[in-house]
Amino acid sequence: MTLIQLLLSSPLIGSTPNVSVLKRFSPAEIRETIQSLVATEQIDLAYALGDAGLSIYPDSEDMLAISGLLAVMRQDWDDSVELLGKLIEIQGDNVQPFTYVMMVRALRCNVDPARALKVARQGLAIYPNQAELLAEKLALDEFDQSSLF
Repeated sequence: MTLIQLLLSSPLIGSTPNVSVLKRFSPAEIRETIQSLVATEQIDLAYALGDAGLSIYPDSEDMLAISGLLAVMRQDWDDSVELLGKLIEIQGDNVQPFTYVMMVRALRCNVDPARALKVARQGLAIYPNQAELLAEKLALDEFDQSSLF
């Protein structure tokens, strides 16, 4: 039985399964289930499953990525910065452009434009033609220039 089937067939539909049940599933399976829940607008269950999955697999790239995105959806900027920052740290030289973009946006929303600009530059050093990172950097450069006055 898949995790989504388990969640939807549970007598307590909408409740998060206990940790012992979740441990049977890989971080990738939990991430995929969360994506399905978000796609079907079962957001509260997706958040609960994300929190539970992260508690079981705190260093999993899958769990950090999806939990970071869930934090962005909740507009929990502190949490999103923390989770995406940990993901960037774990991935090292393998950080995806989308992760950089989301981190820059989370930092901007968390009112840390200097760090956002640093992360945008870091991403552009690896992905120099990434359009969203270029746009973020340009916006941050304008903010940086306007803050001088």
